[in-house]
Amino acid sequence: MESIKINKLEIENVKRIKAVKIEPTANGLTIVGGNNNQGKTSVLDSIAWALGGDKFRPSQAQREGSVVPPTLHLVLSNGLVVERKGKNSSLKVTDPSGQKGGQQLLNEFVEQLALDLPKFMESSGKEKAQVLLKIIGVGDQLDVLDRKEKELYNNRLAIGQIADRKEKFAKEQPYYPEAPKELISPSELIRQQQEILARNGENQKKRDRALELHAERNRLAEKVNTLTEELERYQKQLIQVDQDMNIAYKSAEDLQDESTAELETSLANIEEINRKVRANMDKDKAEDDALDYRRQYQELTEQINETRKSKTDLLQSASLPLPELSVKDGELVYKGQQWDNMSGSDRLKVSTAIVRKLNPKCGFVLLDKLEQMDRQTLNEFGQWLEQEGLQAIATRVSTGEECSIIIEDGYVKGQEHEEAPAPQPKPTWKAGEF
Repeated sequence: MESIKINKLEIENVKRIKAVKIEPTANGLTIVGGNNNQGKTSVLDSIAWALGGDKFRPSQAQREGSVVPPTLHLVLSNGLVVERKGKNSSLKVTDPSGQKGGQQLLNEFVEQLALDLPKFMESSGKEKAQVLLKIIGVGDQLDVLDRKEKELYNNRLAIGQIADRKEKFAKEQPYYPEAPKELISPSELIRQQQEILARNGENQKKRDRALELHAERNRLAEKVNTLTEELERYQKQLIQVDQDMNIAYKSAEDLQDESTAELETSLANIEEINRKVRANMDKDKAEDDALDYRRQYQELTEQINETRKSKTDLLQSASLPLPELSVKDGELVYKGQQWDNMSGSDRLKVSTAIVRKLNPKCGFVLLDKLEQMDRQTLNEFGQWLEQEGLQAIATRVSTGEECSIIIEDGYVKGQEHEEAPAPQPKPTWKAGEF
């Protein structure tokens, strides 16, 4: 589809313009140069008014000092002739066959942004990004992904902060390696103590019995010495007692009493021990909590990365106006640079390409104040326009060789011109006068 360009334009008595005729280059950059207040911007305003309708009409359209109303005459590459003239500057659009049309016909191929490109270039990075996303048809999808990424990011931030606090808390907790793993029960210690004391009591009974038998043996021995008549009887008793005594001693000699000192110490220090056990348990819990939140943080990081990849895939699959043009974090990005870091040439390329994408039928853009661009930037932009088959009409405060035409005092420098004759007042007639 052939895009539509401006082949020729004639302007008279619009703002600072007296009479200007221009034939812009079809593909490339046409620079309208001149000093300040000579009528350069008036050329762009006239084109915008002619093609964009009354909303682009200058507040003071007619040239100051002129009695002749403005005249606009444009010839487009599709053969349409656009005119505005007369007292009301009414619009007339004529196709090659002579058929008449109006503003609606122009709106089909004239992109509004092309008539006011500086407004787009001066908008914020996010506003530019929204325009781009709108024309490639992924704005709503990207908004969903942006919201999801933001929500995941905020959740991860909160989880990370909790994990940091948990880790700090765990590090600050005291730890006692010598303390047991479980809390000590006082009743259990008392039960153990009672069992040991019972066993020790039985041992003592056996020792006491041995001592009693020993004393009995001594008493009987004395009695044997004094009671010979009872010798036989007492000897038998002695033998029996000796046997019992030996058995008792043998039974008692291997016995070993258990100490209750450790249990008594534990009972005395049970609160301190349990304090240490609880401290160790608290530290272990804090470390486990910190590890759990770190795991959640990692999971959220993976989800964020997946969301960002989805955004990248979405943009890569979209039909973008330029290679390497994209949207990142809600900002327009070209060749990895946001708008404020783009070169002047790249800014112009991006803006013009977006206009073309908005309406492929519109093959031109209007640009003002290109004096901000150096010669190299202008050359690069001009070459790109030619390569892409696009037309740009721009103004620049300059009278140098880079300018296609120079405007001086409302005229194109070098063009022959004549002041339009002022309309002569019609003679008035009164009755009775000749």
